[in-house]
Amino acid sequence: MAIKEVLMVRILIWDLPTRLFHWMLAIGVLAAFGIAQFAGEDSPLFPYHSLVGVILGVIVLLRIAWGLAGTRYAKFCSFLFSPLSVIAYMKGVATGGGVRHLGHNPGSSYAIFLMLALVLLIATTGLLMGGGNEAFEDIHSIAAYGLIAVVVVHVAGVLIHTIRFRENITASMFIGTKQGEASESIQSAAPISAAIFMVVVSVLAAGLFRNYDVAARRTTVPMTGIVIHLGEVEGENGPTQHKPGNDD
Repeated sequence: MAIKEVLMVRILIWDLPTRLFHWMLAIGVLAAFGIAQFAGEDSPLFPYHSLVGVILGVIVLLRIAWGLAGTRYAKFCSFLFSPLSVIAYMKGVATGGGVRHLGHNPGSSYAIFLMLALVLLIATTGLLMGGGNEAFEDIHSIAAYGLIAVVVVHVAGVLIHTIRFRENITASMFIGTKQGEASESIQSAAPISAAIFMVVVSVLAAGLFRNYDVAARRTTVPMTGIVIHLGEVEGENGPTQHKPGNDD
């Protein structure tokens, strides 16, 4: 019986939006956590921790939207795995065997869902704390350390996978390609969607930093008038609607 030979070539797996979200989240989480660790709450740098947190929350919301409407390997449905699949993958890693996944593997998929959920929780509790809801401080702190723990496990998993299977999956998240069959490639890197996402994030970030009031430790969300307090504020009930003429 003849065996069909499979031609392996460099194919496009990760579109531009997925790669941008990945690295923006990585840089943002490290920046926010670093500021929180090395600058006290009274430090003039601390509000920037909150600013980055707000931006990260929006990036996650955009990633969720892309996980529903993006390209093949960006969609959440492409990396929904059962716990048994994770166990099988871990056994494969331990023995050097197992099934190769062009997209996210079962181990990384659970880490991704956890990281997205934790970033949203951290951003939400941060906003609530800024509105004077100190009851959320412990949740915010636990979620932040939980996120870092998941990141460390994820990075360790990437290193183990790279060594075990001799596949540089970190490089693939930069260039977007992997070895595979031509039929498994996505058709486009979705540059227009990537440009739209970048404009949204850039406009939001620029507006938040431009509207930042150092003395009051607050900023206004561009084009919405919503005021966000960057730090714990006594006597507030949450993010408030900015009214023209009431500026300090």
